[in-house]
Amino acid sequence: MSAAALLVGCIAACGGSPEAAPTPSASPTTGGNTAPDARSGLAATAALAADKAYAALYTLDDDGSGRQHNVVATIAADGTWRVDVSDAMLGDTTDVSIVSTAAGVYQCTVSSPSNPVTPTCVKVAPAGKRVAKNYSPQVERLFRQWLPVFRDRQSALSVTEVQPLSGAQGICYSIDSIAASIKAPVDIGIYCYAADGVLTAARVGFGVLKLVSQVAGPKTVALPGSEVPGPAMGQDALPPPAVDPTPSGLTPSALTPSA
Repeated sequence: MSAAALLVGCIAACGGSPEAAPTPSASPTTGGNTAPDARSGLAATAALAADKAYAALYTLDDDGSGRQHNVVATIAADGTWRVDVSDAMLGDTTDVSIVSTAAGVYQCTVSSPSNPVTPTCVKVAPAGKRVAKNYSPQVERLFRQWLPVFRDRQSALSVTEVQPLSGAQGICYSIDSIAASIKAPVDIGIYCYAADGVLTAARVGFGVLKLVSQVAGPKTVALPGSEVPGPAMGQDALPPPAVDPTPSGLTPSALTPSA
């Protein structure tokens, strides 16, 4: 199922109707509000986001290739979640779903008209941990996995409230690491949140994410297919199939000139 079709399915299951992303206020938040106010504001927003269940359709403009992907984030009331991304794996040719349950984090295949497969899932990380880059579209981290870091006011982050990204609703925070020599604990960039904690936009190293529409979230999220041992899909395109140089119907000995 495509990312857009998945949101339609969630709308039917949740009994709601899609809502367009609200238009930003005519008087957006002014920039320059720095810690501790911005740090406290981010922590409070992250706490709201941690308790918010929703399903939303986004666009992701890939900063590296210029491609646009559809992203559907499904955040359940019990803390499980699923993020589907179109054309994200195998050289930007295959849809993927990253699903987090109490048992772990899984990479799942997604059925679509161009790839009508039976979905299967491969465990790619322990519960709550990030997926290795080669097996991940990366965008799933923005929705849930960084919230504990944002809530921890002792985390090594510099936070500033900034002007909203173009078309984004709510308050936007510029987040950076306070030590250049230490690996950043999150994807540094700009994160925008609605008043209820829904992520409305983000600009990070791998692209720009923007909310299109949303509905209420489900009670729980389950794996879309059976768990299999793997391997998981990687980022690189599959190599072309090997071509047999021998003409059809002939054996190598038949091509050897007779004495």
